[in-house]
Amino acid sequence: MAIDDNAGEVVTHIKNQELVKERRRQIVDAAVKLFIKNGYHKTTTRQLAKGTGLSIGSLYEYVSTKEDILYLVCIAIHSEIENCVKEALSRPTVGKAALAEVLREYFLVCNRMSDHMLLMYQVTHFLPPKWQEKVLEAELRITNLFIDAMRKLRELGKLPPLDDHTIILIGHNISIIGHTCAFRCWYFAKEFTIEQYIEQQTDFIMSFLKDKKG
Repeated sequence: MAIDDNAGEVVTHIKNQELVKERRRQIVDAAVKLFIKNGYHKTTTRQLAKGTGLSIGSLYEYVSTKEDILYLVCIAIHSEIENCVKEALSRPTVGKAALAEVLREYFLVCNRMSDHMLLMYQVTHFLPPKWQEKVLEAELRITNLFIDAMRKLRELGKLPPLDDHTIILIGHNISIIGHTCAFRCWYFAKEFTIEQYIEQQTDFIMSFLKDKKG
């Protein structure tokens, strides 16, 4: 997974920033698999180092604590989701079809990364307060992408004149519906294909964006 710019706040003793990025990507990829398999607390530093292919000493040249690794994992998960949403926003589709395209990509990436998202929500509270705040900021950045997209559509006359509070609420609802792919996958996987889930949830969201006049 990609390493977010906020990862630069984690202390390292290595000057070569490209090497730091590469090693931290290795650390994150190994940590995600181990945390999902064993749980955060049961995963040892020795297992993390072995999974990364580094010695324990080398591992601690790129991070200072196990909490740093958990923070890098959480930020990398958010970065992956954010990049998918931004890529969908950059496509040439216009009007409500553009929003539907963004919703589709968001729900797809949430479904694909359901194990990662479930992990993140299970362990974020173990982070120090400064890292918890950064994770919440990353969550809000993704939600604001939906809010900004709807505001632009409203300005272009492609949405009814909804007030900002309504648009903000819809934006947060979109985020939560995506998270539901992870939280309720044990149920929805038996009842819906991902395409059916996307279609019905998109219809549900779009129903709040219709002009209610008349």
